Amino acid sequence: MIASGLASVINATTPLFGVALIAAAGLEPLVWRKIAGILIGIAGVAVLKGGTVLGAGTQSAGILLCLGAAASYGLGGLWAKLKIKGVAPLSMATGQLLCSSAIMTALAFSFDSPVQLLDASPAAWLALLGLALLATSLAYILFFKVVARSGAANVMLVTMMIPASAIALGVTLLGERLEPREIVGALVILVALLVIDGRPLKYLRFRHNPA
Repeated sequence: MIASGLASVINATTPLFGVALIAAAGLEPLVWRKIAGILIGIAGVAVLKGGTVLGAGTQSAGILLCLGAAASYGLGGLWAKLKIKGVAPLSMATGQLLCSSAIMTALAFSFDSPVQLLDASPAAWLALLGLALLATSLAYILFFKVVARSGAANVMLVTMMIPASAIALGVTLLGERLEPREIVGALVILVALLVIDGRPLKYLRFRHNPA
C-alpha cells in the first residue's frame, strides 16, 4: 500500500510513457528534449522509491502497479490517436466505461463478494457516485474532447496537475505524511514533464532573445 499523494505523483509519469510509445509507433519524432525528459522522469521515480523499485515490500508492489497504470494511460493515448479519429467524445467515453464496467464486474465477482455492498455506509455510496459521475464519466468526456482538439500527447500533460491536489487532500483529510525524498522525486518528475512539454524552454529562449 502507498499513500494517495505518492500514487498521484507516479500517475504524473503518464506523459513519459505516452511520449515514448508515440515515438515508438513512429507518429512523432523522439527529439533530444523528449529523451532528456524521459530520463529525468525515470530518475524522479527512482528518487520517489528511495532505492530499487524491484525491492521487497508492499510499497514496491504499489509503485510497480501505479507505474503499470500510468503506462496503460499512455497506451490509451496512443490508441486514441491511431484508432478513434472522428469519433464523438461522448461515444468514446461511453464505450470505454461500458467495457471497463464489464471487466471490473467479472473481477469483483471472482475475488470478492458483492454482498458486502449492502452493508456500505451512505457516505461510501455518495463517494462512489461522485467518483463515477464526476471523476470518471464527466472526466472522460472532457478527456476525449481534448484528445480530439489538442492531440493525445498534449492531453496526457493534464496529469501534471494531479499530484498537487492529491497530496494536499491526502495530508489534510487522510493524515498522510510525505517523506522529503517523495517531495524531491515529485519535483524531479515535474521538471521532466516541463522538459517534454517544451513550452517553458521556448519561453526562456524568448526572454533571452526577444524578437
